[in-house]
Amino acid sequence: MANTGTPLVEMRDISIAFGGIKAVDHVTIDLHPGEVVGLLGHNGAGKSTLIKCLSGAYKADAGEIYINGSRAEINNPRDARNYNIETIYQTLALADNLNAASNLFLGREIVGAGGTLDDSAMEAETRKIMARLNPNFRKFNVPVSALSGGQRQSVAIARAVYFNAKILIMDEPTAALGPQETQMVAELIQELKKQGLGIFLIEHDIHAVMDLCDRAVVMKNGQRVGTVNVNEVTDEDILGMIIMGKKPAQAV
Repeated sequence: MANTGTPLVEMRDISIAFGGIKAVDHVTIDLHPGEVVGLLGHNGAGKSTLIKCLSGAYKADAGEIYINGSRAEINNPRDARNYNIETIYQTLALADNLNAASNLFLGREIVGAGGTLDDSAMEAETRKIMARLNPNFRKFNVPVSALSGGQRQSVAIARAVYFNAKILIMDEPTAALGPQETQMVAELIQELKKQGLGIFLIEHDIHAVMDLCDRAVVMKNGQRVGTVNVNEVTDEDILGMIIMGKKPAQAV
């Protein structure tokens, strides 16, 4: 996939060390609007640490981050949100005892004229965003603990998109989901791409990356092995990058 124009995100020459050990060592990656970039590598390869520098969970020791071509200062998660960066962690951070609307507006509730929560306005807005993302979603009035894994992902994604995410970080969104649920998440990701969002997908599963991503970045020992267009390589090519650090001819 050839991308032209200004990237949505550029992370240039990022380094971060913990206790003298370089977790990320001079790594450069980018992301364009309407693109899904997968980040792969063994545990400890540095992929999660790198992306936490974008989400504001960590501050890089060196390197620069650019959003839409302008230098960004991201020192904490609030800074990241100000740049329309949202993270959906594997745990989803949902309040199990609350319904979809209460989760979507958790901490950012709509309050009516009398200072009370406007539940009907929150439900109406939730129905609107769900109609855009997952038209088959019907369970608006049950606690999210009663939802399936794919439906819970829908709620977490809807929350990010409603509050104007342009850059989405997803941590293994299909882990522990069955085939039908995985397909639901794949459809959600396709819908987000159509809306011009850029998505970083942290993944262990090569098959998920081949199915969901436009490009894949492989990391090993804190360094970037290479970046490939997934439609130009095989599973075995990516496996070779992960295990042996071997870059195929198509990689950059």
